[in-house]
Amino acid sequence: MYYEVHGRAVPGQPPLLLIPGGGSTIGTNFGELIPLLTEQRQVIAVEEEGHGRTQPTSRPLTPENSAADVIAVLAQLHMETVDVLGFSSGGHTAIALALGRPGVVRHLIAASTFANRAARPQEFWDGMAKATLEDMPDIYKHADRVLNPEPGHLERLFELDRRRILDFPGWSDDELGTITASTLVVSADRDFIPAEYAARDGSRHPGRPTADCPRRPWRLPRRAGRQRRGLANYARHRPVPAPVPW
Repeated sequence: MYYEVHGRAVPGQPPLLLIPGGGSTIGTNFGELIPLLTEQRQVIAVEEEGHGRTQPTSRPLTPENSAADVIAVLAQLHMETVDVLGFSSGGHTAIALALGRPGVVRHLIAASTFANRAARPQEFWDGMAKATLEDMPDIYKHADRVLNPEPGHLERLFELDRRRILDFPGWSDDELGTITASTLVVSADRDFIPAEYAARDGSRHPGRPTADCPRRPWRLPRRAGRQRRGLANYARHRPVPAPVPW
């Protein structure tokens, strides 16, 4: 698994782990956020199997498999505890990490993601089953072609992510209730995950806030400075009221 380490270790403060979403790279999802975060803490950013600079394998791309890859990275870096921000399908990996290795995840941010299949209407699943490469955002296609110009890589990436979502089983409320990490659920007014679902998801767990903020679909967007810093401040473990008035 390809990873990057940004910033210096801060005594008494675990690093923040960033996990991009489907079709994404570290740069397309977190390029603008990392400089804000490294002002006060160390950041580790990864790229999941078949994405960016991480090569695909013959195994299925699942949250649990990706979480195991993350654990291997942390072991290589001799890091026992992290805070985690997972965006979109990267949020699935973040949740799987918090469920499977609760001692590793101190704080969890699940941004623009869903934890079970009921979060999306049947039309979403039907559309995903019929999706083609033309439906992939141009910014993601361009980023992959720059990093992986060999023929067929982009098509393989798209199919890897499409199958990942279609085969996603989700977690039950009881399973999610076992997460011990303090958790922030982030949604948006134009997100492909309805804000009301994110609010319900956050309300399952007392003390776990939900932030509802304006954004563009498909990517962690460019926002006004105060908006980007709002998420950065939570990731630095500064108190943020819920909901955050972005």
